[in-house]
Amino acid sequence: MTRFEPFFGLRYDDELAPLAEVIAPPYDIIDAKERARLSARSPFNAIHVELPEPNGTLDCYEHAARLFGEWEQRGALRRDDVAAIYVYRMTFLDESVQTRSTTGVIGALGIDAVGAGAVLPHERTMPKPKGDRLDLLRATKINVSPIWGLSLAGGLAELLEGITSSQPALQRATDDEGTTHELWMVTEQSTVTAVCELIGTTPVVVADGHHRYETSGYYRSEVRAHNGDRPGDHDLVMALIVELSPDELFVQAIHRLISGLPEGFDLVSALADHFVVSDGPDDVSDLSRSLVPNGALGLVTSAKNYLLVPTDKLNTSADAELDSSRLDLALADLPEHELVYQHGAHVCAELVREGSVQYAVLLRPATVAQIAETAHSGKRMPPKTTFFNPKPRTGMVYRPLINE
Repeated sequence: MTRFEPFFGLRYDDELAPLAEVIAPPYDIIDAKERARLSARSPFNAIHVELPEPNGTLDCYEHAARLFGEWEQRGALRRDDVAAIYVYRMTFLDESVQTRSTTGVIGALGIDAVGAGAVLPHERTMPKPKGDRLDLLRATKINVSPIWGLSLAGGLAELLEGITSSQPALQRATDDEGTTHELWMVTEQSTVTAVCELIGTTPVVVADGHHRYETSGYYRSEVRAHNGDRPGDHDLVMALIVELSPDELFVQAIHRLISGLPEGFDLVSALADHFVVSDGPDDVSDLSRSLVPNGALGLVTSAKNYLLVPTDKLNTSADAELDSSRLDLALADLPEHELVYQHGAHVCAELVREGSVQYAVLLRPATVAQIAETAHSGKRMPPKTTFFNPKPRTGMVYRPLINE
């Protein structure tokens, strides 16, 4: 059974720290320029603790811990005096300029014992240092940002809609991308119980935050090793749980950028062993729109664009019916090269145009049905198959680990 519980949230005071000034994107999609811009917006912006910097004799993690303490002392952050779950809704315009929303609930998710099956990854993760997030957790003893989990329990979205329609949001802000973020604090015991019990009936699939989840597992083991194996807040991690439903999720593709191939190497001819290659639209927007109707991937070169329709042999050989699986097989035959993952077709095309990379391969997004099938089968998708959008903002609520 999946463990999901309320917690005592740490939230911004709207008068001293208006939400629009202090929320920030997740740490792993922020570059140095964006960090500087957010940092200048407010001394209380979440970026100061999400991506902390050293200060005097304090290293970056010690500085983040001090900031949390100072912000509480100044009243910019206040601890809720009642344990709660927090319903969180993101409203945005999709690529078709249609209004959509993703509604989930933030709570404390139990860290799964190895092999227990309550929390499932949906992608194979790539090697990545976990020390940064672990050191931040050790120093602050606070879950700074939530992982994003998908619930297989039908009816969760409907249950949360009943909450959001019955009372106004506690806090609301619109980010720089035009997405509106709203938060409801839920303390009524029967409602909290209903939500937590429903989530507990099925496994949760990690959509985003695999490394943070694994880091929390390391921290849990570390604390247990030093406290006589006693349970505590270290046994859980803050998580946003959303129903695995097409109505709740907007999934985009993560494309591939290719560099470092030998001069004169003909990538188009090489890919013809795995794809039926034909001319594609010159405009990258038209190319992107043509992928799904043609059952194709897209290749962007400095000279022209192509459509790549997988051959029957490639479809049969791939681990899954996913463009990421198909392309992995095709790229394995190439000479040594560099592969970079990039969201956004226009960004990819611009990088090719300016000569920063040799080629870009545009993939079709995985469907919610494919994600659900993968989760139910216990398999994992290749790394960087899915890009869930919009991204939950850091700073909507923090989760302190009490008495640790």
